Amino acid sequence: MTATISETRATVVAAPSKLHDAVVVTAIYTASIVGALFLSALLVAVTGGSWQKVFTALLDGSVRNDGAWGQTLSKMAPLIIVATGAIVSTRAGLVNIGQEGQLLVGAIFAAYLGNHMAGPGPVVIVCALAFGALGGGLWSGIAAALRFGRGVPEVLSTLLLVFVAFPLLEYGLRSESLLLDNDPTQKQQLNTGSQLPKDRRLPHFDVFGNQFHLGVVLALVVAVLGALVLARTVWGFRLRMLGLNPHTAQRMGVAAAVMGSVALVVSGALAGLAGGVLLAGTPDYRITLGYSRNFGWNGLLVALLARNRPLLVLPMAFIFAGLRTGSDYLGATGVARDIVDVVQALLVLALLIPPAILFIRDRRRAMAAMRARV
Repeated sequence: MTATISETRATVVAAPSKLHDAVVVTAIYTASIVGALFLSALLVAVTGGSWQKVFTALLDGSVRNDGAWGQTLSKMAPLIIVATGAIVSTRAGLVNIGQEGQLLVGAIFAAYLGNHMAGPGPVVIVCALAFGALGGGLWSGIAAALRFGRGVPEVLSTLLLVFVAFPLLEYGLRSESLLLDNDPTQKQQLNTGSQLPKDRRLPHFDVFGNQFHLGVVLALVVAVLGALVLARTVWGFRLRMLGLNPHTAQRMGVAAAVMGSVALVVSGALAGLAGGVLLAGTPDYRITLGYSRNFGWNGLLVALLARNRPLLVLPMAFIFAGLRTGSDYLGATGVARDIVDVVQALLVLALLIPPAILFIRDRRRAMAAMRARV
């Protein structure tokens, strides 16, 4: 009887109603976002701007203006792809934080093939995107080799490789055999690569006056496939097993070095693919210094906010993309660019706080349940 009472009490402690959980989560996210908006408006007002414009400008710039949500979708695509790759490595218990460099190397590979390969435009686009994924995979493969060959923590090697990717881009932009071409009719700007020819760019769709490129569809496919592979395949099960308990996974026949290396390479390959999509879908269609523009870092944040759930990446990526387009429009209203960056950082922080609170809450519930069973 005593055991039954203890089990019942543990169940009640560990499993509150789903409705109550949903209300609490909604309240936490709402309070965080409202608080960030309040601080943003206060900051703008203190610096001499109009705080009323903060709320409307973000919405106008991201969804309400003509063509705004099309731009938001286009910026959402690389974030989805990067975040899906980050989830793959995290599920294996590995911390890949080098997406910014992997995206940049993937863009370099895609730019090289897109400008130098001969053939029909659609074939070149596909090959360029695949070559971009190869570049990102090779870059993360270095970290995998260091991790499982020499015991170097991947959190360190992936981060340091980011700072190797930037001078690699600078070298490529100074070499005509890499990111520049020999076409004298094409004007070459300082610190920029050659522009992709018109037939080697991602096609655009026009929906109700909003234009977005084919990369959006590709990103949705990647997210759905990622969810299916991780949840419905033997490989995904082994990956999760490795991440949850490496010792048990090895006893069950999972080769940690092989599986972990594949996870890191796939993670980097998806970041490289995102770099190719960014190159072939953005209006400039050329690689430049500072090209990655924090898409790699933001994609990693999207994965963290989605709590490593591939399908939850979709709304989170849309929010981040909306912050990028909305913040750009906020700057056009006369608010100083530095203030715009602070506003964007506050909103990102507002989205990061709830997962941390929920993690602490879940951990306390688990500890309470363990005490109740004693």
